[in-house]
Amino acid sequence: MTQYGSVISAQTKTVDSINPATDAKLESFALHTQAELDMILDRAVATQREWSQRTFAERGILMKRAGAYLRANAARFALNATREMGKPIGDAEAEVEKCAWACDFYADNAEKFLADEHISSTASDSYIAYQPLGVVLAVMPWNFPYWQVFRFAAPALMAGNAGILKHASNVTRCALDIEEVFTESGFPAGAFTTVVVPGAEVKRLIADDRIAAVTITGSEPAGVSVASESGRYLKKHVLELGGSDAFIVLADANLAEAAKTAAKARFQNAGQSCICGKRFIVEDAIYDRFVAAFVEESKAYTIGDPEDRATKMGPLARTDLRDDLVKQIEGSVAKGARVVLGGTLPKRAGAFFEATVLVDVDDTMPVFREETFGPVAAVIRARDAEHAVELANDSTFGLGGALWTGDIERGKALARRIVTGAVFINGMTASDPRLPFGGVKHSGYGRELSYLGIREFMNIQTVWVGPAK
Repeated sequence: MTQYGSVISAQTKTVDSINPATDAKLESFALHTQAELDMILDRAVATQREWSQRTFAERGILMKRAGAYLRANAARFALNATREMGKPIGDAEAEVEKCAWACDFYADNAEKFLADEHISSTASDSYIAYQPLGVVLAVMPWNFPYWQVFRFAAPALMAGNAGILKHASNVTRCALDIEEVFTESGFPAGAFTTVVVPGAEVKRLIADDRIAAVTITGSEPAGVSVASESGRYLKKHVLELGGSDAFIVLADANLAEAAKTAAKARFQNAGQSCICGKRFIVEDAIYDRFVAAFVEESKAYTIGDPEDRATKMGPLARTDLRDDLVKQIEGSVAKGARVVLGGTLPKRAGAFFEATVLVDVDDTMPVFREETFGPVAAVIRARDAEHAVELANDSTFGLGGALWTGDIERGKALARRIVTGAVFINGMTASDPRLPFGGVKHSGYGRELSYLGIREFMNIQTVWVGPAK
């Protein structure tokens, strides 16, 4: 068996957690050594073999405990997320509750989702069986530090796999919280482990024989790197990458509801969500009225201390992310876009940026062509519904999208022409354990959640029983 053959390349043997609202250092965490990583991976392999032999009922009891543990410790976990990446405290609490829901959902449904499927053939009996792959490496981002992990971990562990988490370095406390959930809920040691290593070590982890498969939620460049390395070693992988979701508003839409939902879709989590609305494509007949309503709704998303329950929008997770956003705005304004709300750096410490709305955006501008990962909305004028769909599809991304119309049947027909992993008609795009989640084009491939998500890291095995008929 190949051992984890890397030497930690960074000179610094710790990673720091910084509060983006104050710029203050929260904690320092020691990086795992090579010897520790070998021990972790060996233990994960041994544990997974035993774990996979347990019944769904046995695994489900522990997964239910994990959900209960999340709820019992929600205040502490939420505060850690708020302090590490700036999410308003109420939103962080809701995120922890959603993770508990995922635990309950897969505890209740995993056995049904993975039951043998009997198929008529020339055999006396033939069926599809689902076998876990082994130890799955999860490379996860900071923007939803708990939910991104649990939407992988709950189905993967219920299916009999083990998990190794390489989380974003700026949310290391949250990453250790997640390991705590499984440990304190009675999962065997090694069923789920957080490794604290630099991002450069991911390639070596993928190469290790003890890792059977990989899942990543992250940027397009990170996804390309993981896909390349996974392909090099012929390992199954799932990519959930960036998005530049279109939020289409047609002339017959409920304008007030569309504007209110548009503001929430763009500015919740300070706009740091792969599936939040980013390009607001509005039919010409109602363009000016929508802009006025949207700007008014967006004014409610004022920045403030994310630990204050009155705050609607906290800081971005890092100052470099804010600086990148400013460059995208400046590049778009230089091409003719107009700022009608926000657009300036607040005079305060932290990585804050005001809710910003740009109008007169066209398909040549950075805020149209690139993913904007922060509180900036680009409003684009469409001649009609056909043009709106054309603009929506004019993107390298294809994660999600929304369509607002008063004609539901027409909306369903148009949705089939929008090239994305999800389309929400008269609602805000969101993930739900009951529904598959994932994208197409440069937004990745594979699916999380629902029965499809739990089957991604399974060997789909055909069993044929003779004699033939």
